[in-house]
Amino acid sequence: MLDKNGIAKRIAQEVEDGYYVNLGIGIPTLVANYVREDISVEFQSENGILGMGPFPIDGEEDADLINAGKQTITALPGASYFDSATSFAMIRGKHLDLTILGAMEVAENGDIANWKIPGKMVKGMGGAMDLVASAENIIVAMMHTNREGESKLLKKCSLPLTGVGCVKKIVTNLAVLEVTKDGFLLLERAPGVTVEEIKAATEGNLIVKGEVLEMSI
Repeated sequence: MLDKNGIAKRIAQEVEDGYYVNLGIGIPTLVANYVREDISVEFQSENGILGMGPFPIDGEEDADLINAGKQTITALPGASYFDSATSFAMIRGKHLDLTILGAMEVAENGDIANWKIPGKMVKGMGGAMDLVASAENIIVAMMHTNREGESKLLKKCSLPLTGVGCVKKIVTNLAVLEVTKDGFLLLERAPGVTVEEIKAATEGNLIVKGEVLEMSI
């Protein structure tokens, strides 16, 4: 089973040379720490930076340099800063190759709910709706179940939707899954996790074809 850093490490394997990548709040922010050193990647944050690097070393934080989740970050040589209008022009103009988001729920058809729990105070949707509406390649980083052990990969989302039919791939603490027209296709299982455990933790339709290999991270 993976922890949050393990999920980020596995997603980092999906990042290719020359990609422009948006990292959402939560687990996705960790991905920048694990991208291969032999490739060039530009990480974008919707609050106005292109060229994010890994999290800073303790004691070397710059309080003025933050990501969309208000975490302190580093900037790589050549990084640029801009206003929100320019940032969202990049997003809405489909200039990003990959978007990595967290989620509270994902449905078997690729619907995503990641912005609001009814009855709880939220500041607003933020950039989530723009990202899912514009991105053509969305990977979700999430835990497979909630704190009560209930599946977060569902037949149909119960929470307010952020986007419809937009998620392409999901990496959880248990597995790597691809969203297909027939449901969640199981691609890989986390170290020490069995296919049966993944089935038990998945409410939506889980498709298993042949032997499912253990992921390498």
